[in-house]
Amino acid sequence: MLYALCVCLAGERRMRKREREIRDKETVNALLERSLVGHIATVNKKGFPVIKPVNFVYWNGKVYIHSSRKGEKIEDIRREGRVCFEVDDPVAYVVTQGPSCAASYYYRSIIGKGRAKLVKSEKEKLEILERLMRKYQPEGGYGEIRGEILKKTAVIEVSMERITGKEKLG
Repeated sequence: MLYALCVCLAGERRMRKREREIRDKETVNALLERSLVGHIATVNKKGFPVIKPVNFVYWNGKVYIHSSRKGEKIEDIRREGRVCFEVDDPVAYVVTQGPSCAASYYYRSIIGKGRAKLVKSEKEKLEILERLMRKYQPEGGYGEIRGEILKKTAVIEVSMERITGKEKLG
């Protein structure tokens, strides 16, 4: 994998609650592979962070997102390729009978920081779009991705330099 699964690299801040850190790469990869919705954060031209929910596929250690060829997300990536990508797996809400601060949530979450770029190769775009279709419609039944659709569609590749995982399961 191209990323470092660690928050204790030189210059990186350590996770405050170290006991919640997910250190197992297979757990991180599994969550990225099965999550249905991710969130990509970019910085817009005015310097504000912007986060958007996206459908994605995790393949070969990278996140791939389909998009329109126009819009704020694409402009942000063309101008500044640094992004943050997040998925979470809400497990259960924990009710409390005592103080309200005892209410909690069981979850797993992954946050990756890295660089995004637009995939140029039509062959690679087609492969990724087909993988997206298999992920979101595994029963099949969809038609082939035609050339005119391929030309209208952007595919974003996110190479994550650092990934952190956190969980609270009990």
